[in-house]
Amino acid sequence: MNSSTTISLTQKQQISPRVALVAPSLDILGGQGVQASSLANALRQEGFDVSFIPVNPRFPAGISWLRRVPVVRTIINQLIYIPSLYKIRHVDVVHAFSASYWSFLLSPLPAILAARLFGKLAILNYHSGEASDHLANWGLRVHPWLRQADEIVVPSSYLSDVFAHYEYKTRVIRNFVDLASFRFRERKNLCPRLLSARNLESYYCVGNTLKAFALIRKRWPEATLTIAGYGSEENQLRGWVKKHELDGVSFVGRIEQEDMPALYDQADIFINSSVLDNQPVSILEAFAAGLNVISTPAGDIPAMVKDRKTGYIVPYDDPQAIATAVDRLLEEPGQARLMARRACDEVKKYTWPQVSREWSRLYYQV
Repeated sequence: MNSSTTISLTQKQQISPRVALVAPSLDILGGQGVQASSLANALRQEGFDVSFIPVNPRFPAGISWLRRVPVVRTIINQLIYIPSLYKIRHVDVVHAFSASYWSFLLSPLPAILAARLFGKLAILNYHSGEASDHLANWGLRVHPWLRQADEIVVPSSYLSDVFAHYEYKTRVIRNFVDLASFRFRERKNLCPRLLSARNLESYYCVGNTLKAFALIRKRWPEATLTIAGYGSEENQLRGWVKKHELDGVSFVGRIEQEDMPALYDQADIFINSSVLDNQPVSILEAFAAGLNVISTPAGDIPAMVKDRKTGYIVPYDDPQAIATAVDRLLEEPGQARLMARRACDEVKKYTWPQVSREWSRLYYQV
């Protein structure tokens, strides 16, 4: 390396924007937390000075139990979170992850306003599949505040189109997955080992996955279904399994991100039944691990899962269609392996080398 190159690298390090990532930590296991954590780590490896400000700060040990008390939890969370935004005064760019509705008002909005207060540049990174309803029905509780951001970034063309309908200009930078964390395994002997890795909330419709599995067991009695995740519908879903005496179902609860590759490796087919979605990282992870994917067409999923090429797209609220797709995969293992290989090629578009230049360019431009 010659001296001019050394100077160039030193200068770059000196002028790299200092970035504050304001997002859920992995204490809340979900797509935003995974993306934020991955982005922080990747940016640091690129030489950026990154501060991480969790929107869900940990409570002091003596009152941690109050996380289980809804209204009190929110009040205490805000009393800790909002003062933590004082750290923003030391950075150049505030990059706030955003969901919809009250989450938008409680988490990214204070970060955007703090950026304005301290004269920093603000990026709103909006991830929610509920954007259409949010923008249509929340009026003054959303639109004036969106205009406070210097840039709005979304991970999909689907969300970009939603924002464009309300005349917002957005920049699309995809979610990404670390392929090094996942081992692509070709399933030469495809088995009916099914996996659902979505949290147990109404819009993910894990109940439809269970109904499909009940149909699958009639034809494939050795079939198994692993349900990873947690949420408000867990007791209801467990009750349904018990009521119908459905064998072969395992609820494994919350799985930490570092343990997800092993979970995918133990399965052969990934099922997603969501009715509201954007660009699920879990589908990208399934692709990377070599699973065949069957999914509904919510949000940006049809751009990720090309029907009959990289997976199967099935109608909403149609457990029979899911069961039929599983039958097809098991009856045509050669075609299933071909789709899994194509899916592995597809996921390469969603890797850090593909998106790093876009984030770097944005930080420098903004």
